[in-house]
Amino acid sequence: MTTIDGSSIKKLIVACDAGMGSSVMLAGQLKKQLKKNGVTVEHSPVAHIPQDADIVVTQAGLADRARGVVPDVPVIPFQLFLGDPKVAKIVKAIQDGSTVEI
Repeated sequence: MTTIDGSSIKKLIVACDAGMGSSVMLAGQLKKQLKKNGVTVEHSPVAHIPQDADIVVTQAGLADRARGVVPDVPVIPFQLFLGDPKVAKIVKAIQDGSTVEI
């Protein structure tokens, strides 16, 4: 389990392998949801995740690669590009400024 403090997240990265399609849609959706919270949401290839990321969400199959790029940043793997419960928990924690276990 990973504990996420929503109030401390200012930069969220959606990491993917190819950089197209569903992950771009997820990044766009998260930008809209978190705009009022002052969170920067960026889409990035997993090999080039910015070192200043506060949290990374990525498809489960890419999580280990992402952890290798940013070992000190929480990497949250998800199964569904749209509507995944883990991503929803992160969004809610950021919006509420609360802490969540994922």
